[in-house]
Amino acid sequence: MKLRILGNSLRFRLGRSEVEAFGRTGSISERVRFGSSIENDLRYELKIVEGSEFVGNFENGAITVGVPRSAVDEWVGSEEVSISGKQRLDQDTSLKFLIEKDFVCLSAHNDEDQSDRYPHPKGPDAC
Repeated sequence: MKLRILGNSLRFRLGRSEVEAFGRTGSISERVRFGSSIENDLRYELKIVEGSEFVGNFENGAITVGVPRSAVDEWVGSEEVSISGKQRLDQDTSLKFLIEKDFVCLSAHNDEDQSDRYPHPKGPDAC
């Protein structure tokens, strides 16, 4: 699972097996190690929640995003590329969430393994 952060938006990209695991188990997580102690790690997790609202939280070095079960159930088995939502923080501010299926990029920019990605919908001329 990949995480991109820009301003007040979080964008997650999941490979095929990650999408399947998320739908089956109700959560998926990763971590970035910054030292020998777990206290220095950055953790991020998507988890299924009941209700219709996305919920984001940051506590003790962990970003947790609750995603409505109905959105996940519909997305996992479909051709839909993404699900999105937002959490209103105050009158002027929202935290936005985008969760996407990760596609193969045919002209990869690095040595990243792409074997678990979805075929790109634009075909062989993508990227």
